[in-house]
Amino acid sequence: MTSQQIPQGGAIKPPHQKPPRKSGLAHLLAAATYSAAGFRRLLHESAFRQELTIGLIVLAGLALWGVGLAKLLGFAIFLLVLTAVEALNTALEVLVDHLSPDWSEFARDAKDLGSLAVGATLIATALYLVWVVLGQTGLI
Repeated sequence: MTSQQIPQGGAIKPPHQKPPRKSGLAHLLAAATYSAAGFRRLLHESAFRQELTIGLIVLAGLALWGVGLAKLLGFAIFLLVLTAVEALNTALEVLVDHLSPDWSEFARDAKDLGSLAVGATLIATALYLVWVVLGQTGLI
């Protein structure tokens, strides 16, 4: 049922009331709160924790190596893009798991496509890192 939920006891319960829209500074603060909650949720994903840890270690290593600020900023942007893609992939997986608790072809395809997006972002980040390292060593 789309407009009503039926709990285990069988009694019909009305759907939750949509909260009123916020505007101005209240909207900005609410959006920041939602983003922080999303980041906390993303930290439950082991792949993201590994990517974040390695990314921050590499960023610190590049800074200690004397890589220029523009290239450090570029790497930080790649890490932020990776975070965004991981968040979207996780959201997709949560929705797919809810819609299709059993195996289904659409669920497999959706998850494979999300994984491709993460993989492509990781490759782009790695290629940027190779370019930075080669530039730092004078090989290019």
